[in-house]
Amino acid sequence: MKLSIIIPAYNERATIAEVLARVCAVPGEKEILVVDDASRDGTRELLRDLATPPVRLFLHEHNRGKGAAIRTALPHVTGEVVIIQDADLEYDPGDYPRLIAPIASGEADAVYGSRFLGRGHRASTPWHYAVNQVLTRLSNLFTGLRLSDMETCYKAFRADLVRDLPLVSNGFEIEPELTARAARRGARFMEVPISYRARSAGEGKKIGWRDGWRALRAIVRFGLLARS
Repeated sequence: MKLSIIIPAYNERATIAEVLARVCAVPGEKEILVVDDASRDGTRELLRDLATPPVRLFLHEHNRGKGAAIRTALPHVTGEVVIIQDADLEYDPGDYPRLIAPIASGEADAVYGSRFLGRGHRASTPWHYAVNQVLTRLSNLFTGLRLSDMETCYKAFRADLVRDLPLVSNGFEIEPELTARAARRGARFMEVPISYRARSAGEGKKIGWRDGWRALRAIVRFGLLARS
């Protein structure tokens, strides 16, 4: 089963080489679609040196956001399963086998890697955890799902499902949009526990309260679609 790993990258020079090395080390057939979102810290120049097969590089001329980066990559996907991978080392590519197993066995169409299953809660701060739970529960209310971590950045989908979703989000609100649109299509969701190493704002974490507010609005907007 061929994997298509989408990596949105913005100002991740310190971690992008290690992320690519870890993803490349995962056994099996794969392609890695990296979208540089107009980085200004040298990430783009480094990626030009690193972009050898199975890595394919796509460049945004202006900073557009994570959702836009995912939408740029999706039309170029050739694998059977799509995994979204952040470029900041918070998530471990060693978890890929457990993410794709329910899809490979035909049990699920979408698999979310939950930070809150298994070995205890893991979040950057109590504030991030509280906001995550509010957003997840509201999303569940609209979609009828029973997720523990809708905002996880580890999402795996059957490629034919996710390529066909009419996504429009540019920023981090892509997370609730992916969930709502896939739910509306009748996708079967599963969650699996994953490893997670939260990084601080000082280490470059980019999600703030404005993103939480945008996610809240997106849940209502796209959640209404899921219920229609």
